[in-house]
Amino acid sequence: YAILSKCHQIIPEPVDVLKVLDFKSSPEGVRKTTGFCTARRGSKPDVAYRVGKQAQISAPTKQLFPGGVFPEDFSILFTIKPKAGLQSFLLSVYNKQGIQQLGVEVGRAPVFLYEDQHGKPAPEEYPLFRSINLADGKWHRVAISVEKKSVTIIVDCKKKVTRPLSRSNRAVINTEGITVFGTRILDEEVFEVLLKIFCDGKEQSGGKKEMESEVKKGRADKQADGSNSSTAL
Repeated sequence: YAILSKCHQIIPEPVDVLKVLDFKSSPEGVRKTTGFCTARRGSKPDVAYRVGKQAQISAPTKQLFPGGVFPEDFSILFTIKPKAGLQSFLLSVYNKQGIQQLGVEVGRAPVFLYEDQHGKPAPEEYPLFRSINLADGKWHRVAISVEKKSVTIIVDCKKKVTRPLSRSNRAVINTEGITVFGTRILDEEVFEVLLKIFCDGKEQSGGKKEMESEVKKGRADKQADGSNSSTAL
């Protein structure tokens, strides 16, 4: 599937996952191709990256968060074009014991895997988005926002679904381990994927701003009920 993954913090600067994982150097199993915006007046086509099954892409999580702190509340923004019917992990964060703490599984029913320092929530409580199909062979802009004890997914700036996230108060994701792209440590197969970086120009920037404004709108609704503001990842 095709994907752009952009994980960012409001403070201090965005974290570009593809940049940290050094996709521009075209590591083994990765090649450039055309992305979401194939033609735009006055500029070049979008750049995407196709990741083959032989690719092994990972980095120490501290390279994404040099300060060593993973934000408690955060958002993940990406543009994705999965092959029809696929169900696989886009991104996984492990602690130094090899326990998966966070994972974004995309497909016909996306799953948000999250396990804090106390082992919460239990696997049977991982948020599942049955009404959303990202594996239909089409491009999708996706925002996943985690705040307090809920997670919201926004697709194409239109469809919005919120699920409970039964994590601990002051939940912590440890940054001492590694972040893996496109598979999990124990998976036997790496699904073929296509990666895309945000388009330069008004069209893509507008889409990104729309997603961010939807995330902020959801937070504002919660703040009206007495919730605090959150940090985006």
